[in-house]
Amino acid sequence: MNSSQVSGSNQFADSVRLTFRDGLLSPYRVVGPTSIASWFFQYSVMGMAFQVVDQALAETLGVRPVVYGKQLLEPAENEKSASDNDTSYQVKSTIKMLLAPVLAGSLESAVANRAEVERFFGPQKFAQIEAKLNWGAPARLLGPAFLSNTARNVIMCNTTFVLTPIFYKQYYPQEQKSHASLFWFGLGVNVFVGNVVAITQQALWGRSLDYCAAEGGRNIRYADVIRSGLRTDGAAAFFTIPKWSARVLMNAPAQGALPFFYNNVLPLGEHGVLQFVAALYNSARKGAIVSASPQPTSLRAKTVCETQSMSSP
Repeated sequence: MNSSQVSGSNQFADSVRLTFRDGLLSPYRVVGPTSIASWFFQYSVMGMAFQVVDQALAETLGVRPVVYGKQLLEPAENEKSASDNDTSYQVKSTIKMLLAPVLAGSLESAVANRAEVERFFGPQKFAQIEAKLNWGAPARLLGPAFLSNTARNVIMCNTTFVLTPIFYKQYYPQEQKSHASLFWFGLGVNVFVGNVVAITQQALWGRSLDYCAAEGGRNIRYADVIRSGLRTDGAAAFFTIPKWSARVLMNAPAQGALPFFYNNVLPLGEHGVLQFVAALYNSARKGAIVSASPQPTSLRAKTVCETQSMSSP
């Protein structure tokens, strides 16, 4: 749907023909071990990465992390404090709010982009393109069109972990707050805000890969890709209702429900997991301290005497 090969009218029909042109099983032939691993880690990595980054930045800058869990159901005024009117605090809080999704979205793309590119081209064609590009190991790990993939994920990370909890906390009617309303609010923001913007980057990603595949493999120049798309299809190169609909059908069931899962389901087991990890850490730390500690002098002397006694005839 996001390829430059799909344009004009009947985009759904064109995308279906393109998908199944090598047979009914052709979509499954491009799924390899890399795709399976990235599917398993993709959304979990983004949620974990955002929480770690947000907490670390909040601690470093001396600001509050984004509201999380049961805080979303509490009245908005409970989160206000005197520091909210301090300009320095607001600047640091804004920096954290901008930086955390960028870092989390970039990590998600590092995990998933190469697998997505492999599915786009198919393993054999992708291997041929990589051979022609002859990139170094770091670039090969990230895959082609990494920047547009990252831009899409940063947009969705902002939607899921920043906009949804903040707007729900601050502006949703308190008497209507519930787990169910959070689910539908998160889904609505995903469909009508996040994906409306993200589809432009998804389309840019697909067109960039078409550009990359030309001549057997060439480096992507985003300015050329954008100019070419606008020249041939206008704004429809990057946004159409069919493109948005396909994106929603693919993304919304999983990521649209992520704010509900992240804030309502995940916290249920969080305390137990953190206790388990803390116990493992303390146990390992205690063992390392004991093994590194020197034996008392009297104990060493006693050990030497016993050894000499046992070796005497």
